[in-house]
Amino acid sequence: MEKARTAPVILPDLNGGTHTIRLSQSQTLRFEKYCGELLESEDVLSMDSFIQHADVTCFQHCLDVAFTSFWLCEKLNLKMDRRSLIRGALLHDFFLYDWHEKSDRKGLHGFTHPKAALKNAEERFSLNDKERDIIVKHMWPLTPVPPKYRESYLVGLADKLCSLHEILYRNHPAAALRRHK
Repeated sequence: MEKARTAPVILPDLNGGTHTIRLSQSQTLRFEKYCGELLESEDVLSMDSFIQHADVTCFQHCLDVAFTSFWLCEKLNLKMDRRSLIRGALLHDFFLYDWHEKSDRKGLHGFTHPKAALKNAEERFSLNDKERDIIVKHMWPLTPVPPKYRESYLVGLADKLCSLHEILYRNHPAAALRRHK
């Protein structure tokens, strides 16, 4: 099994450029420890076969959201349950289907996938209340019920940052040029 990339993550900055975020060696070790069993799961790794946004797979997106959430938590010295933060972020889009394909699924993907992700995660892993809340509420305010935990808000923010980068920066016509520099 190929080792998942855990650093760095590149996000857009306010000046139209990019900002690379990195973890220290000790932070990277903690991050990888908290990812643990999830990154060894064939089901989690199967997310790599589904495109999320632009050319980013669902697996890479979830890994980037987990990394960004943890980085923000560390950078801001927030008092949070880092294990739940990372695990919930890694499973937040664990819906296991290609949402770009038409199917007999009921409702729009943006509204329904958090519940599908939670169902899949609960069937395969032991989750705590924070992890469940992160998964099912990461699309707030699109979904009506607000998060119960601070960890859920932070993952929701990291998800939106990573999604914006994937959609706006990677889909931009100049993105191919930037990747070849």
